[in-house]
Amino acid sequence: MEFLIKTDFFNPELTLTGGQAFRWRRIESRCYFGIAGRRTLTIRRETNGVRLLGISDKELPFWLEYLDISTDYESIIRRLSEDTTLRKACRFAHGLRLLRQEPFETLISFIISQNNNIPRITGIIERLCMTFGAVIEKDRFAFPEAEVLAELDEADLSAIGAGYRARYITDAARKTLSGEINLNALYKMQTEEARRELMKIKGVGGKVADCILLFAYRKSGAFPKDVHIKRVLENYYPAGLPECTAGYEGIAQQYLFEYIRNHAKNKNTEENLCSVQNADAG
Repeated sequence: MEFLIKTDFFNPELTLTGGQAFRWRRIESRCYFGIAGRRTLTIRRETNGVRLLGISDKELPFWLEYLDISTDYESIIRRLSEDTTLRKACRFAHGLRLLRQEPFETLISFIISQNNNIPRITGIIERLCMTFGAVIEKDRFAFPEAEVLAELDEADLSAIGAGYRARYITDAARKTLSGEINLNALYKMQTEEARRELMKIKGVGGKVADCILLFAYRKSGAFPKDVHIKRVLENYYPAGLPECTAGYEGIAQQYLFEYIRNHAKNKNTEENLCSVQNADAG
């Protein structure tokens, strides 16, 4: 079956392939295929919205939640646009949304993202799923469960190119499986408390923790700071983010990053900003 979602606030390319999630790929012009959990989806951008293809009516609620369709981005953008630079950023990256991803997959994905770029992150995650994930259908695999990853050793993960991150992946899986880290409990925690909890995992620093909180838990006050965003703050907001971003700092960060790395004229800020947002460690 297929479903048309009428909205002017969904750009699949910016949302699906910009570094929030790593299991999406463009299969043709304006059309993207992805896997989340044990589900697959094809999304096609149309003039009056996006069309969801190849899913049942029972699967539709899952994808509407994952794609965050219910959030009123028009109101958020109106608020962020009180600031001149953010107004330009929101116009430039129109249709960028935050996904609502499964916490464990997001945790492992952003551990892998450290000192990495999108193609390499995507490749490692694809090999992780092909090697250790359950088969969904031919040549398509689910993200591996914590129970599976917890049983692996570093050599197993090094074989798929995880490198030094292998020990962080196994630590995250084992702490999740044992209950030492209760990922579901983070939904009810304040951002600071949830950040501290995630940072109990080896290799999870503030930046990686904030990515997880933003992209899995939709704690939109989380503000991941890599070297590029720090440079944005230095050049555009030396006194701190404007008041209009309060509670939406993470969403503002996404718009600013897309705008600055692709469009800003300030040479000092623009330098080296074409690297992926996930290029430095947590």
